[in-house]
Amino acid sequence: MSTSAQDFATCDLCDAHKNDTDGAFRVLPPVFHDYGGRLKFSGPVSTLKCFEDNSLVKAAVDSPGLGRVLVVDGGGSLRRALVGGNLGAAAAKNGWAGVVVDGSVRDAAELAACDVGIRALALMPLPTEKRNEGQRDVPVQLQGVWVRPGDWLYADADGIVVTLGKAAA
Repeated sequence: MSTSAQDFATCDLCDAHKNDTDGAFRVLPPVFHDYGGRLKFSGPVSTLKCFEDNSLVKAAVDSPGLGRVLVVDGGGSLRRALVGGNLGAAAAKNGWAGVVVDGSVRDAAELAACDVGIRALALMPLPTEKRNEGQRDVPVQLQGVWVRPGDWLYADADGIVVTLGKAAA
């Protein structure tokens, strides 16, 4: 189940964990932009690793989200959009708290109308190829930061942080 928007602030989490050195608390670089209708979201992480092929992304958002955050390692590609309006609507309908894409998305107006958090590097109108390639629920690296299935992700206007399990605010 996702944490309600009032239960955390990433700045407070960073203050509480600023001296942590064990790697359980991680901050993603400030390169992700907001595209979804929900600007503040959190939840347990489910991961995908795919490159310019959103077949697994579609399968994931078409399944029950259960308040989770889908973290997609798209290899930082800005050449193809891994999420568009249809997938954003599916994520919202199926109970995903958010989708974080280390890559591109498209259909900005449609994504903004979806009640789901969506963060990505950039907009790109070109869709992906469909090759049914990729990996699900494996450790991934987003912009040099490791994110693992079962981690907890928090995103708000100040940034995105990831913790091992649910952090105490």
